[in-house]
Formats: sequence, structure tokens, C-alpha cells
Amino acid sequence: MITVIDYGAGNLRSVTNALTLLGYRHRVSRRAADVLGADTVILPGVGAAGDTMKSLEKLKLIGPVKEWIASGKPFLGICIGLQVLLTDTEEGGCDCLDVVHGRVRKLAAGVKIPHIGWNQVKQLAPHPVFTGIPDNTNFYFVHSYYAAPDNNTTVIGTTDYGISFCSVLAQDNLVATQFHPEKSGEWGLRFYDNFMIMAGETRQ
Repeated sequence: MITVIDYGAGNLRSVTNALTLLGYRHRVSRRAADVLGADTVILPGVGAAGDTMKSLEKLKLIGPVKEWIASGKPFLGICIGLQVLLTDTEEGGCDCLDVVHGRVRKLAAGVKIPHIGWNQVKQLAPHPVFTGIPDNTNFYFVHSYYAAPDNNTTVIGTTDYGISFCSVLAQDNLVATQFHPEKSGEWGLRFYDNFMIMAGETRQ
């Protein structure tokens, strides 16, 4: 069973619609038991990292999410779901989950912020989530901040917008994207499907 975490501000409908279209069984939940009892966990997101962390703390989900990732089971973070994996953020100066060492930084001056719309993802390393997806494929972005991991080997995809920033991160069982696969058409669905295949999920 796939659990999509509902912390009150996630892009839930688009994510669950994509999973339904692909034929994967899932549930939306804010219960720790449903996170820890899942086969695969997705943390989607829109908004601010600080607000997300406050919501996860209020729902007592910070411990379960960190425990899940440490267990080695499949985890997918989307947009804010990527950013909160890092140590802290410049957005309000709050601490994040510190699963991936690094900082969330504001996009460079001189470009329109937020970064909204289609942009290319350059694939830096082979990975199952890229199976069948051409290099430099366009995906859909909505964000003002970006993840800057300390360990560059965790960055498997980058996107140029004023600077070159991490748009796909992979570390062991964990994959996370700055873009929204569920809003990225055919290739976004392919990305979801690739991740689910990697995770061992089967269609209904």
C-alpha cells in the first residue's frame, strides 16, 4: 500500500489522480500508523518549508517520517517534500528533517521569483526513475527556494534558472524532486511509474 502523507498543505488531489490513472492502490493519511505501515510513502508539497515542518510536528509525523526513511523503504518527496529533507532552510530560518545534509536556499537574484512553468531536467547519473525519459525533458516547477545538498553525489538531476540547482535527488531508498511530476504530463506520469516499479509496487 502506498501512503500519501496529508499534512494539510500538500498537492494531494493531483498526486492521487496520477496514482489512480496509473492504477496504483493508495491511501491519503495523516496517521503515523499509516506511514509506518505502508509499503511506499509519498510526501508531496506546495507552500513553505517552515509551515510544512510545523504541520508535521503538530501531527506528530516528524519521527515516523524519519524512521520510515531510515528503515530503507521507498520514499518519494515532491517539491516541499524535497526541501524539508535537508538540514535547514533560509525561508524563515527553520530546521528541517536533516535526512540529507545541506540547506534550502533562495533562488538567485535577477530571475523572476517564484520560478513557475516548464523547464528542463538534465540527468547527471543513470537511475531507475529516469528509465525511458529523455535527457533534458521538460517538467513543471513552482518554487522560490531550492535544495542545496552538501554531498553533490546525491544530485542526479539539475535545472537551470539563474543558477543550476538540484531538481532530482536520490539517496539510497529516497528519491525527491523539485518539480511536480503530477503536473508534468506524460513524462511526469512515467517518472511516477518508474519510481513505483523501483519500489516494487504493482498496478491493481
